[in-house]
Amino acid sequence: LTEAGQTNTTSVKCLVNGISRFIHLVSCQTVKPMPLQKNCNNMVGVLKRLKPMLNDIVDNKITLDENLYRECEELDMWVNETREFIEKWGPKMSKIHSVLQSGELLIKIQNSSLKICHMIVRSLKSPASVSILANLQHYIQELQCLEKDPAMVYIEEALRNQRDNIQPFYDHLKEIIGLLKFTSNEELLKESIAVEMERSNAEVNKTKGDLDEINQIVNLVCNLRDYVMKIEQSEVKSGVLIPPYFRCPLSLEIMLDPVIVASGQTYERQSIQKWLDHGLTVCPNTHQRLFHTNLIPNYTVKAMIANWCEENNVKLPNHLLHQELDCVCSFESSDSSISNLDQTGTAFEKQKDDNSFRSNKKSNGCQNEETEKSEQQSPAPSCSNSRSESFSSSISSTDYVLPVSKEVSSISNKHQNVEMENENKYNENNNNTIITSHLKVDSHPISNLGSDELITASHVNELIEDLQCQLIETQTAAAEKLRLYTKHNMENRIIVGQCGAIMPLLSLLYSDMKITQEHAVTALLNLSIYDNNKALIMEAGAIESFIHVLQTGNDGAKENSAAALFSLSVMDKNKAKIGRSGAVKALVDLLASGTLRGKKDAATALFNLSIFHENKARIVQAGAVKFLVLLLDPADGMVDKAVALLANLSTIVEGRLEIAREGGIPLLVEIVESGSQRGKENAASILLQLCFHSRKFCTLILQEGAVPPLVALSQSGTPRAKEKAQQLLSHFRNQREGAMGKGKS
Repeated sequence: LTEAGQTNTTSVKCLVNGISRFIHLVSCQTVKPMPLQKNCNNMVGVLKRLKPMLNDIVDNKITLDENLYRECEELDMWVNETREFIEKWGPKMSKIHSVLQSGELLIKIQNSSLKICHMIVRSLKSPASVSILANLQHYIQELQCLEKDPAMVYIEEALRNQRDNIQPFYDHLKEIIGLLKFTSNEELLKESIAVEMERSNAEVNKTKGDLDEINQIVNLVCNLRDYVMKIEQSEVKSGVLIPPYFRCPLSLEIMLDPVIVASGQTYERQSIQKWLDHGLTVCPNTHQRLFHTNLIPNYTVKAMIANWCEENNVKLPNHLLHQELDCVCSFESSDSSISNLDQTGTAFEKQKDDNSFRSNKKSNGCQNEETEKSEQQSPAPSCSNSRSESFSSSISSTDYVLPVSKEVSSISNKHQNVEMENENKYNENNNNTIITSHLKVDSHPISNLGSDELITASHVNELIEDLQCQLIETQTAAAEKLRLYTKHNMENRIIVGQCGAIMPLLSLLYSDMKITQEHAVTALLNLSIYDNNKALIMEAGAIESFIHVLQTGNDGAKENSAAALFSLSVMDKNKAKIGRSGAVKALVDLLASGTLRGKKDAATALFNLSIFHENKARIVQAGAVKFLVLLLDPADGMVDKAVALLANLSTIVEGRLEIAREGGIPLLVEIVESGSQRGKENAASILLQLCFHSRKFCTLILQEGAVPPLVALSQSGTPRAKEKAQQLLSHFRNQREGAMGKGKS
């Protein structure tokens, strides 16, 4: 061969290797929404047929010309770009944008493959090339017959009409809704949030081409919502038409708790709060920038809806009940596990005594995209939900609602917690589990002095003076009152934070009087529910103070300190700061030796911190895996929490080694056999991580008798659990076949 021929053959070999990696990736990936999955399958079909012909060229040492060499390099580039797209894809990404991106990549791969085939045909001269030529001609016909996915056709047509200022065709919108399975208003809400998140990212990255396309998709989603509002289900069960102005522009459902945003638009509180908690700062309807995120109750619209319901004998869900709480967030429940991030709203609930993360069997509100949080089930923000070093995180909304009373103008606000998925918000693998967040309530036995009242700034200033008094009794009483005033009322939290109570309360975290310390940390926990207070608390250097409480406080103070760290870590920028502060070790110590509630609070906080990738190694190095494996014992009542966090930690090498070293494999197999649905799902995800990265671990898992429970799970588990079980069984088969092949050779 000439030197040029050798170089060209090398480029073909690189392309063949790239195709092999791509085909393997798609075969191991989670099932995606149908149009996207179909595009991926078509790419695999195109490249699978091309690969043996390229191998023939290498085997027959056919010399390629320079143009063909460059075309092979270009196809290799498109294959690698497509592989990166699939690796980064997560269920919290826009379906419409994903279909367009994957469709465009398919076209590029198709066109490049066609060029290569035509060039090869022109290069073939020897008699040995006859069979290759026949295969090529048949393959070229197949490529030319490959058509665009219908979903992509309708989306492109709808976008063209938008650009040409042509009214959208309802038939096109109907087809898009059906093909992308926007079968519920909740699915459309997820798409609205996903595409707005991608638009924000494109703005930050200043990618003009992407931004233009995404802006068009934003408008298309608005048209889809309008279509559903006008054409689709606009009747309640009684057959009465719901006036469109009583329906939330985001959720498309009748509004139960209407609120006004800065742009003057009215939305259902739960829907707009979910929007805001994803960091979105534009009005969904007008796309105006929101200069603040305060939600003002629209009592007029609420009263109109109530009157309309009464006149038309329409009964609405009775979920706007007054929920008392001193908030804390928790993640527990047989339904909760790390899933990306999709999102489950959970209501603050009163559970035991002071604030602490608690579990909720059924989360209130909307279920996030596939997440279903643990990463609430991403959260949020899945996605993200990829689990493998891709665990996803999501965000689940924790709801609490104040009494709707004309005397009390308290701002009832929904605080959303983080939904994790090992679909990692990072989407490194595509697994989801959901952790449901909860606010624990203060069942403090003292009088409810001021707990429902709106506090005045002057009263707060008096209490701040008492916090700074030298008499410990006065300090304790003032901290207790602030704890109560901020227990139920969001407006009180705002006022207390603005008056400057945070620094004096933080100073009391070093008090020698344990009850004073407990009141102060609980008040800070309550204050942290309001996002602006989170920033004030972090700016005041609170992390070290909370660590001090974790090390020195009584049980209640330690629990609420862990809860406060969780609350602060809901904001992504705080996850890194908290992780680097030394808080991880203190939380692991609480996980090891705290009360049951303390262990749950610690696990919740650690799980949320683990969404930030570099914190995973910190958690493992602090010794968390040992205690999490111990908590896989059903007697402790923390199996789902422990396995959810372990699923996230299993996405790094250190985590997998520790899980195996601490004897976690037999327990995980047992959970696959007899655990809860979410527990089985997460356990299967961990076993998959172990198998994919180590033959030794794979052998150990087989020795523990994992095949029968995995077969059962592949038939009767959750969709994600079935998928993980099937991947494991397929991996076992491939390994066995590989071993048999080696034996024969």
